[in-house]
Amino acid sequence: MKAERIQVLATQFGALRCAAVDAQQIDYDRSFRDMCEMNSCGVYGKNYMCPPAVGPIDELMAEAKRYPKGVLYQTVFPLEDSFDFEGMIEAKKKHAHLSSQLQAALPEEIGGEFLHLSGGGCPLCERCGILDAVPCRNPKLALSSLEAYGINVSVTAGNAGLPYINGKDTVTYFGMVLFEE
Repeated sequence: MKAERIQVLATQFGALRCAAVDAQQIDYDRSFRDMCEMNSCGVYGKNYMCPPAVGPIDELMAEAKRYPKGVLYQTVFPLEDSFDFEGMIEAKKKHAHLSSQLQAALPEEIGGEFLHLSGGGCPLCERCGILDAVPCRNPKLALSSLEAYGINVSVTAGNAGLPYINGKDTVTYFGMVLFEE
C-alpha cells in the first residue's frame, strides 16, 4: 500500500509522525494566497515554487483535490526559546532535506502520479533561478508549499490526528504527499 510505504520512507528520512489522510480531511482556504501576496514570508515573486510563479490558487487547489489519498508528515525540533530564529532556520533546513530525500525516492518507491508539498518555499537552490531569469535548476526535486496550494495545515493536521503545536520551545514543519491508490 502506497500510504504505508510513504510513511516508512518519511520516518526513515526523519519525520517524527505521519498520518494517512483521505481527500475530505484536507482543508482548503483561498485566503492563504492573500498572505502570500502580502509577502508575509518574504519570498513572494522570488521563488519558482511560490506565488505568483507557481500558478493561480484555484488551479493549484483543483490539482491537489484530484488526489484521493495522502500522507501528512511532520518534523519537530527543539528550540532554545521562542525567539531562537537561528534554530528555526536550521530546523527548516533539516525539514527541507527530509522532503528532498523523500521527493527523490518517491518515483521509484510508489510509482504513478503524485503531488508532494512541503513547508514554506522551495529551499533547494541558494539563489532561485527566477531571480536571474533562468529556468528552475531542479524541476524534479523542487517542491511547492502546502500553503501555496491553499492547504490549511493546522486544520488538516487536526483532522489527521497530528498535533499542530508540539510543546513549548519547539518548531514543527509539515509536508504531504498526495497520490492515487
